[in-house]
Amino acid sequence: MGEKVYMLNVLWFKEDGGAEKYAEYAAAAAPFVDELGGRLVESYTPQGALIGEWDPDLFFIVEWPDWETFLKIPRNPGYQKIAHLREEALRDSLLIRCRREQIALPE
Repeated sequence: MGEKVYMLNVLWFKEDGGAEKYAEYAAAAAPFVDELGGRLVESYTPQGALIGEWDPDLFFIVEWPDWETFLKIPRNPGYQKIAHLREEALRDSLLIRCRREQIALPE
């Protein structure tokens, strides 16, 4: 098994019912994520940007055992049947592959 992968999901919901549709998608996708060892690490609702322009509705991080395991999700026929719910919910999104790093802060 390879190195753990952290997927940053940044979401902008469609105005009319996008959040509710995404909740439907998340409930349908959860068994596929669980089966492959994916784990929600943290989720956040932004309160406002202090520097720059960034206004997503929600962002969260999902930990995966490795990159190859993550790639099984979109290839899964069962997942493919529910993937349309995600598209119906979102007006925009980012999905960013990350590696965990420890930042050394001065004391």
